[in-house]
Amino acid sequence: MRRISARRLFAAASLVATLLAPMAVGSAPAVHAVGVDRHGQDDCPPGGLGPEVNARLDKAIEDVREQAGIPGVVVGLWMPGKGSYVRATGVAETTTREPMAADSYIRIGSETKTFTVTALLELVDDHRIRLDDPISRYVPGVRNGDRITLRHLAEMRSGLFPYTADTDFTHDLLSNPQRHFTPRQLLAYGMKHRNNFEPGAQFQYSNSNLVLLGLVIEKVSGHRIEDVIHDRVLRPSHLHHTLFPTGPGFPDPHPRGYTDQTLSGETEDSTDWNPSWAWSAGAMISDLQDLRRWAGVVATGELLSPATQAQRLRTLPTGIPGLSYGLGIFETGGWIGHNGSLPGYETVTVYLPSQRATLVIMINTDITSGSQEPSTLLARAVTEVVTPGNVYDGSVTPR
Repeated sequence: MRRISARRLFAAASLVATLLAPMAVGSAPAVHAVGVDRHGQDDCPPGGLGPEVNARLDKAIEDVREQAGIPGVVVGLWMPGKGSYVRATGVAETTTREPMAADSYIRIGSETKTFTVTALLELVDDHRIRLDDPISRYVPGVRNGDRITLRHLAEMRSGLFPYTADTDFTHDLLSNPQRHFTPRQLLAYGMKHRNNFEPGAQFQYSNSNLVLLGLVIEKVSGHRIEDVIHDRVLRPSHLHHTLFPTGPGFPDPHPRGYTDQTLSGETEDSTDWNPSWAWSAGAMISDLQDLRRWAGVVATGELLSPATQAQRLRTLPTGIPGLSYGLGIFETGGWIGHNGSLPGYETVTVYLPSQRATLVIMINTDITSGSQEPSTLLARAVTEVVTPGNVYDGSVTPR
């Protein structure tokens, strides 16, 4: 049995694990969709960024899609005063060759962290918690919990062993991707191991941190995490096509997702895997226009006080070239936001304050090309064309 790189696991769902024939990427006609903001007045009129830039973007996206073997791609780019570019290319389903659609729902994986941490920071603004509270105040049984703070957890500097790096967890998930995991079950896989370092000593990306923060939100609010995020984050942000699923359900339309994170090492359809294993670290679903709206909300602190937003954006070095990390958010090349990677899907949602620009990428595979995530390759290629002084060059998915 191939040893699965559990560190790549970010948020999945319940498998109708159909083994596919070797995946043919193939081509479907590229569709330039209208990039209208359904949330209000649009200062990025549709029609692209001009014929020359549109053509360069088309070529850059198609080159990466073909070279990296990505079945389907949706790219949205909005630049105030210049225009918008929305393109869907490739296929949503490799057997039927159904074209990728710009209005698809997508599993957003670790972009969920931006929603969870926003809910946490709202509790900070409500004076119900403090970032420097120890996790032991809210969740008993965490090793070194009297010294690990909520800030350490949100910054990925707790030292807690990531439960997704535990071999038993990997086997249990991939043996039965339909399985429902509770947050306590997830944490138990990581708690078998000693902490990796002292709190605050260094950066290590770990879903254990965000599952613990989800439990803090539930304890302090008295409500389920999905209800808190809906009522306090999604509703005031007017995100009507974003949800925190409690099972493998996936709204239509959505592309099929393809992964090689399997026990056999073969490519499988992971569309319907149960996302409970990622919970508040990576279970959510959204679409292009909601992610467009969310990029600005999270980067500008629309739901938070200025002081709390300033703490969120205080990013620190990660040891990953070109990338620094704050409270559930990263910065790379001037772009602020997060990426998501999970079996079958990858996303990028980022905002560039200097130009008030927004970039959203959605793809239906997480199979890497060399050592690079396909979504990172796409984001770099797009930004090299449109913002050469601000090139996206980071990713928090460990390899």
